[in-house]
Amino acid sequence: MSTGKLKTASVRRSQKKERLTFHLMLLPGMIVLLIFVFVPLLGSVMAFQDYKVGLGFFRSPWVGLENFRIIFTFRDSVQVFWNTLIIAFGKLVLNAIVPVIFSILLNELGGKIFKRTFQTIVYLPHFLSWVVLATVVTNMFSLDGPINAFLGLFGVDGIQFLADNSWFRTVIIGTDVWKEFGYNSVIYLAALLSIDPGLYEAASIDGASRFKQILHITLPSLMPTVVLMVALSLGNILNAGFDQVFNLYNPIVYETGDIIDTYVYRIGMVERQYSIGAAVGLFKSIISFVLILGSNRLAKRLTGSGIF
Repeated sequence: MSTGKLKTASVRRSQKKERLTFHLMLLPGMIVLLIFVFVPLLGSVMAFQDYKVGLGFFRSPWVGLENFRIIFTFRDSVQVFWNTLIIAFGKLVLNAIVPVIFSILLNELGGKIFKRTFQTIVYLPHFLSWVVLATVVTNMFSLDGPINAFLGLFGVDGIQFLADNSWFRTVIIGTDVWKEFGYNSVIYLAALLSIDPGLYEAASIDGASRFKQILHITLPSLMPTVVLMVALSLGNILNAGFDQVFNLYNPIVYETGDIIDTYVYRIGMVERQYSIGAAVGLFKSIISFVLILGSNRLAKRLTGSGIF
């Protein structure tokens, strides 16, 4: 065998070993994904059964699409669906606008130490769970909390933000944006670094102010990234944040705060209507899957790239 062929064979063996190493690194994650994601999908069969715990999956009577018909006869189902859409859409819009504004303002600041310190402060809430932050939010918006104390300086009577249907959605959307805007701005800060500095220099020579440079250079350069992120987020439009709402809501605000995920939890786990809960969850998953496919197609059409 010639020297060239020996080198080629050696390179191929080396590449195979490298690929095998990467596959072995993926193996633990794939096992976790299989156990906690794909295996539980088998429980979706409950949506088509009158599931009884004592009978199990194999002996519970089959009812077809009856559970799906029942969920649309519930008075609360339509309201829960609209609550989910309103809260999720509000989060989607503001979590697109606020991080862009923040990343532009942060990019305009001088001093690396100050910028890094400020970034760290605003990133911190993202890494805290809603179990912790719910206590903070509850204390902040309580009748004797700092928010009502501040409003009292202007003669405003105390507001029960978390027990008032007219305020609950606003608090949910606002606190979610507060928690996530720092982390969501990371990708926009990276996009800002890719803008050619020569564009700003040319604009400055032509007499453009910093505001006009942002308006005519920064924002147009960020728009493809913004459109891509928003389009890909459409697939999560029905995920209004179970952990946040569950830790903050109460029966008083079910009318405006109850979302699909908390509704499924209450029906399936608390009231033990397992089949109905599974049907609602499966219905939501199917709609989300269709939205993911549609948003990916939209992202490809608008920006030329998608997630698959």
